[in-house]
Amino acid sequence: MLMEPGGLLMKPNFETMTRQELKAYVLTHRDDREAIDLLMNRRSPDSEAVCYEASTSFEQTKEILQKKIQGKL
Repeated sequence: MLMEPGGLLMKPNFETMTRQELKAYVLTHRDDREAIDLLMNRRSPDSEAVCYEASTSFEQTKEILQKKIQGKL
């Protein structure tokens, strides 16, 4: 967040941010729902949505995501 004169906090203009800038902002401001929602709306329409069973454990999910990041899935 940006500090304005007088000590008021102002959010950055998400609309003018690139996807990479917005992603970096979200990674450091994980509780900013507005930024997260905008980032999710910017994903490619060609991106494949992946659903996992609710019974998938945290460790299984972590392993799946690590393989996905490494390009092994």
